Amino acid sequence: MPAMNTWQFYWVKSRLPNNAQPVPPIFEPEVAARVVVAAAQARRPRREYWVGTSTVTAIIGQKFVPGMLDRYLGRTGYKSQQVENEPRDPNASNNLYEYVPGVNGTRGRFDSRSKRASAEVSISLYRTWFALGAVALAAGAVTGLATQKLKAR
Repeated sequence: MPAMNTWQFYWVKSRLPNNAQPVPPIFEPEVAARVVVAAAQARRPRREYWVGTSTVTAIIGQKFVPGMLDRYLGRTGYKSQQVENEPRDPNASNNLYEYVPGVNGTRGRFDSRSKRASAEVSISLYRTWFALGAVALAAGAVTGLATQKLKAR
């Protein structure tokens, strides 16, 4: 699952010097909810659903070039989990040992930076239609090449 714009970043116990954030790209929770609902309603649910570019990149990278991915995350992971120039309050309440009081919503504070859609979700949920479209494009390309060869004769 990719980074979601949720409230967990308000109350997470953190020792980072700055406030915590999801590692970009950030998606609205509705993106993941759409996949969860589709999986729950599927006649034949799949074992995995990939949500977001970062998920696809991480899964494929881990399968084919795990060392390179580890080095990249080692260089960028620490900084990308923090909001730059926003120091963390060391006395802020957190949910490690007790409930954090207050009204909590679904979305976090990263609305301006989060995406409301994911191409990977659309492709994953409607993959039959995308496959048919790809076959039609390939058939059109083959037909076009054959027509060009006939005209060239």
